Amino acid sequence: MGFLEHISEICSFPSSHNKFMKKNQLQTVEIKVRIDCEGCERKVRKAVEGMKGVSSVEIEPKQHKVTVVGYVDPKKVIRRVAWKTGKKAEPWPYVPYDVVAHPYAPGAYDKKAPPGYVRNVVDDPAAAPLARASSTEVKYTTAFSDDNPNNCSVM
Repeated sequence: MGFLEHISEICSFPSSHNKFMKKNQLQTVEIKVRIDCEGCERKVRKAVEGMKGVSSVEIEPKQHKVTVVGYVDPKKVIRRVAWKTGKKAEPWPYVPYDVVAHPYAPGAYDKKAPPGYVRNVVDDPAAAPLARASSTEVKYTTAFSDDNPNNCSVM
């Protein structure tokens, strides 16, 4: 390698600046937005489909749920929906009730949740201690077991 080639390598800029750009990964973003009519649904769909990187949009108006799949940032999708439609948009706060250990704990149970769903209390630091079982609760629930009849300490 000659001296000039070595100097040109040191001083040259990379041929493409794509190495420095952060690439978004394929994600599924679920948003809760109040959808009252077909016009609201059209507004939300138009706001999201106009974004760069969106592959598909699925709207469930009865559950007030918007699912966006694509190479997008979830925060940007939520901001875009709120800005374009003028509606309050938030991340989907519900999970299926069979995922949560205590679905009817005071912090998890939500009357506004769609059927079969409860609030995701794992992400909520204020309600998470309410949804976890205490050691005495675990002790009493495991005292009577159908799997092991000899485990009963009361009888």
